[in-house]
Amino acid sequence: MKKQNIFILVIILLILCDSFSLFAQEPAKPAVKESKIKWYSFEDAYNLIKKKPKKIFIDMFTDWCGWCKKMDSETFANPVIAEYMSDNFYCVKFNAERKDTIVLDGQTFVNPNPAGSRSTHKLAVELLRGKLSYPSFVFLNEKGQELTVIAGYQQPREFEKVLNWFGSNAYLKTQFEDYKVGFQGKVK
Repeated sequence: MKKQNIFILVIILLILCDSFSLFAQEPAKPAVKESKIKWYSFEDAYNLIKKKPKKIFIDMFTDWCGWCKKMDSETFANPVIAEYMSDNFYCVKFNAERKDTIVLDGQTFVNPNPAGSRSTHKLAVELLRGKLSYPSFVFLNEKGQELTVIAGYQQPREFEKVLNWFGSNAYLKTQFEDYKVGFQGKVK
């Protein structure tokens, strides 16, 4: 009788252990959409506009920024957005806390505290005009001159309007509020 009780107890324990292991597993994560945007380093994009002029789009992000990750998985992963960006801009992903030194036209930009956490690179400070908000998007013209900075997460449908306003050069002759009224986008 004792052997039978021990056997039953062992079976119950095995079943319980198996049940607990089901709860201990990580939940399945949704598949992250892969961006089809051709991303360049800032230095490469800056050098490319000298050979083949094109506007530069800079995604200013940090590793800890949740909205930056949402921008990557939703907006930049949208095929309409990705195609338009790749066709009309040299696209740059710029980690605002990068640790290396950048030299552009003889001017040196560094991270003043590369060993520290959340130390902002001086080029990020310059491009964002000291307004450190992530994500932020910097638009440069074909000569590398800043057109504007847009801060905050952008949904694909609204972001398409902004991209087209700059990409089509409509910004040169039309106010954005007027442009977006008649804009017919492709993002669903």
